[in-house]
Amino acid sequence: MPSPPRRYSRCVREWAAEVTVDEALAQRLIRAQFPEIELHSLNLLGQGWDMTVWLVDDQWVFRFPRREMVIRGLVNEVSHLPQLAPLVPLPIPSPRYLGEPSPEYRWPFYGAPLLPGRELADAALDDGERAGLGRSIGEFLRALHAARLGGDLPLDPVRRADMTFRVPKTRERIAELEQLGLWHAPREAHEVIDAALDLGPPEPIALVHGDLHLRHLLVDGAGRATAVIDWIDLSYNTPGVDLVLYWAALPADGRREFREAYGAIADDRLLCARILSLFLCGTLALYGHHEGMPRLKREAVAGLDRTIQPG
Repeated sequence: MPSPPRRYSRCVREWAAEVTVDEALAQRLIRAQFPEIELHSLNLLGQGWDMTVWLVDDQWVFRFPRREMVIRGLVNEVSHLPQLAPLVPLPIPSPRYLGEPSPEYRWPFYGAPLLPGRELADAALDDGERAGLGRSIGEFLRALHAARLGGDLPLDPVRRADMTFRVPKTRERIAELEQLGLWHAPREAHEVIDAALDLGPPEPIALVHGDLHLRHLLVDGAGRATAVIDWIDLSYNTPGVDLVLYWAALPADGRREFREAYGAIADDRLLCARILSLFLCGTLALYGHHEGMPRLKREAVAGLDRTIQPG
């Protein structure tokens, strides 16, 4: 007897929060620990799998974990981003207000100055504007991958570059997309997935962002890169894990600009980035679909299409 079809609308999503900090709780936590903040306004700036983010007085961004597994990443942000900030050419978060666990909320949190721009996924850039991002992303990643921080950072903490794990996960994502009618993977996508099986174990030789996808690069109204956010996967890994936007966001001209700024890229690193682009764009398309975020879904599906275009 065949198995019944999966009912996505009723299942518990993998991004479901363990704890959600609503407006009332955010206000109580901030007032209790940081009475010097006037707190005239409090607006939900965004939320994702890992964080609920509140904007305070149009000036401060407070990040509250939604799941326990991200606490180590948040602690790494607080510990290492101040050292990293002067080493990279784009702004990154600078934690200023460090919230402690309390009876009301058992995890740490922090507040940082608001960074300019909006998510690349929301910007609806044309190909000319996208091409203009290539050089700035390449310069940023060249500086990041040349930097060194403390030895206490993890190595490939979420198995981004472990293809024994990532290839099956990517196949699952593709199957979900096809089942929902969001994207049908052409032959080229399956060839990328099959080729990735030949990649060996990751070599954690570079400092990486670890999750640099369509939601974590901020751009301004002219399409210029303004900041890089969400560093909970800061770690040491193969540089390929940070090259997702090379595939997901850039047209051919932008990729050429990226390579001129970044330098030569080994084929195995490009392949690692390409399968991660399929996985992460697929994940964002599903997330946008289920969470009612049409711009994110549209951009993620377009990212899938770009990923299978020759590099």
